[in-house]
Amino acid sequence: MYGPRKNKLIYWFFSFYIARSIKRDFYTFQFNAVETHPDQAILLLANHSSWWDGFLLFRLNQLLFKRKFHIMVSEENYRKVAFLKYLGAFSVKKGSKDMLETLDYAGELLKDKNNLVVIFPQGKLYSSHVTQVDFERGLLRLAQSAGKKFQYVLAALFTDYFEHRKPGITVYLHNWQAEEFTSLQLIKNAYNKHYERSRQQQCVKIV
Repeated sequence: MYGPRKNKLIYWFFSFYIARSIKRDFYTFQFNAVETHPDQAILLLANHSSWWDGFLLFRLNQLLFKRKFHIMVSEENYRKVAFLKYLGAFSVKKGSKDMLETLDYAGELLKDKNNLVVIFPQGKLYSSHVTQVDFERGLLRLAQSAGKKFQYVLAALFTDYFEHRKPGITVYLHNWQAEEFTSLQLIKNAYNKHYERSRQQQCVKIV
């Protein structure tokens, strides 16, 4: 596993660059506010349909959650996009022995109320037009490693042009309360209910 690195200058530069790029390349970046608990870390689960997703959620955290940002990325992307590690990225390599170490590391991050951890449960890019978001195994171990000291926030991201030359981004957020004994299937069902509601709401914009 490769963990995040600290460099205030690089972090500041790319924070500015990402904010500027989103403003320049999209006609809008919309999201709804959700209630968060100041004494709990946030596990942000999101669909993954574009190269932009991690940067959009980084910016969302700056504007809304204001936590220490962390995001799980593939080892390939961690190596390929060198500055990611300075924005809070840590790597996971599927099928390797250190995958469990990575999941436990993410769980430890969620024990700190000042942290936010982004996970793309699909594990790779899929179209935002899919009707269901599949979850890879591993998320439950992460949750178990963290105990019950964090908050689930579900995010559904959609991109549409409508009448504009540039695309617009809408992020639908939902605060989900986990049950006493939570299974991967329960988390998946909760996420997909939110995703489907969000997809229908996004379609209404077209009418």
